[in-house]
Amino acid sequence: MNFNQLASGQKRVNHAHRLVQIGILISLLWKISFFIYADRVYETISIQDSFFPDLLRSSITLRTCFLGTIFCTVVNVFSTNRSLQKSCNFGQLSGLSLLCLHQGTYNDMTFLTSWWCAVWSWWIGNRFDIDPPEELLKKAAFLARLIVSVIFLGGAVGKWTSEYWSGQVLYDIYFVDRDYWTFNYLRSNYNADQLKWLALCYSRLVIILETLAGFGLWLLKDRVAACLSILLLTLIALSSNLLLFSVTGCLIALSSVGFLTIQPSMGTDQN
Repeated sequence: MNFNQLASGQKRVNHAHRLVQIGILISLLWKISFFIYADRVYETISIQDSFFPDLLRSSITLRTCFLGTIFCTVVNVFSTNRSLQKSCNFGQLSGLSLLCLHQGTYNDMTFLTSWWCAVWSWWIGNRFDIDPPEELLKKAAFLARLIVSVIFLGGAVGKWTSEYWSGQVLYDIYFVDRDYWTFNYLRSNYNADQLKWLALCYSRLVIILETLAGFGLWLLKDRVAACLSILLLTLIALSSNLLLFSVTGCLIALSSVGFLTIQPSMGTDQN
């Protein structure tokens, strides 16, 4: 008998919530060295853009939201108190919302993907005592893969341009001088024309996979969707830049919720 059959539905709900919280924490901590550097630059080079109100230009707001979100996430990872979890979910969502709107971090995908995971956490936290565990887990897994599908679709839509389809954008970003083992290897073994052809193939593969995932991932069964999501999200970071795990780490954890669904009548997943 495996762990899925031994664990109760309520424990699985707790595991799902904690799993996503751990994913958010990994994403934020993965980002911390870059955040410290970026914070120093932001403090040194003042940017005055009237589009952002004073609160959303302040470096104090930036630091408070980042550290406050980490604090709420750490508490959530270890706490089993429902009221405290709900409060931390709200604090986490509020902090990430401000980070997504702040002048210094509005364009950072780490905080956007973490925000979606925080939305999911806030939702499930408010359903703990309303839905039966089996039903809640099925809803949670569906919402998780729907969120991941939307994120993939957003990435695909932004790449459906002639510049991306030709491979020129990714060629300039990665293949010319990106210091990463895959691109270092390619530059050492292929000439410029071959690299452009590889960039074209790579770019079109990314566009097609993200499009298919965006339109179809949410339609798949729980565990199939979880496996494919985790594979794609892991490959994105491994093939491009390990720093991208700050973006995909929380989504990998969110996708893993699909492994925790159970069939009400037998205590195992019907998928």
